[in-house]
Amino acid sequence: MKLILTVFAITVLSAVANAQSGRRVSQTPVSPPSEPIIELKRRVASPDPIVSVRVEMNKDYRCVSDGGPERILGSEEVEEIASIKEIDSRAEMRRKPRPAYTKEARRLRIQGFVTLRVLLSASGKISRVRVMKGLQAGLTENAIRAACRIEFKPAIRTGQPVAQWVTAEYVFRFADSFIFAP
Repeated sequence: MKLILTVFAITVLSAVANAQSGRRVSQTPVSPPSEPIIELKRRVASPDPIVSVRVEMNKDYRCVSDGGPERILGSEEVEEIASIKEIDSRAEMRRKPRPAYTKEARRLRIQGFVTLRVLLSASGKISRVRVMKGLQAGLTENAIRAACRIEFKPAIRTGQPVAQWVTAEYVFRFADSFIFAP
């Protein structure tokens, strides 16, 4: 019995003596990375892409081939855009994908909505995306990526397809995040 108590006491005391607080102290100094960090990184296949494209309010962006946004610099020629009063039938959304939450936004517990103005071209593609209201931590960039994947039927004026601006809102709530999904 004394032997069991002695072994138990030694085990408990050694566990207390060797316990860590969870914080590790580095003995070697940390040196900066040898290679410069590339500012523009994109990964489309991942549900939580690396986002370091910085978008600004009231600036126009185009959708590039990998699905991300690219800033439109200067004035590019824009096709004729019809107002809502001039068209016979509005553009019809066929598919509006949902944007992904970023890990950083989940960690910071950011919720809210992103409002975008999207130019639906007569050719059936997204011409421009303009940020009207955004969120930080990469949520605005993910909303633009989702807007670039919108499928639609163009607006019609006198029997011909025309370009039209539409407003797209993307809501970011934790209840919609994949953490709470079944």
